[in-house]
Amino acid sequence: SKPSDDKVHNKIELKTQRKLLRNNGTSAEATLWLLLKGKQLEGRKFRRQHSVGNYVLDFYCPSENLAVELDGEPHFTDEGIKRDEIRAKYILGLQIRIIRFENNEVFDNPQAVLLEIRKHFR
Repeated sequence: SKPSDDKVHNKIELKTQRKLLRNNGTSAEATLWLLLKGKQLEGRKFRRQHSVGNYVLDFYCPSENLAVELDGEPHFTDEGIKRDEIRAKYILGLQIRIIRFENNEVFDNPQAVLLEIRKHFR
């Protein structure tokens, strides 16, 4: 059976870490957040630095069960790839779909990123 939401989403013990990540996010995250916050994308609410289990998602849309992850350099090492696979398996196990973008995509073509996110709406 699926773990109960209160034990999985935004665990209290990760609150400080979530806040730290929010306040020290990458410029790509800040840029994408400006386009997602306030239900700008087809009225969908997104949360920034939302934790699921022991993992913190860059962006999460509860109504779509959709995580949007932005990847910088640390994700492209062998260790980073392995870590992302373990993390993805856990998140997908909670029926949360994940879409990933490289940081530079957000700067180079934000409209294409938004279009891709929109394609994943049910």
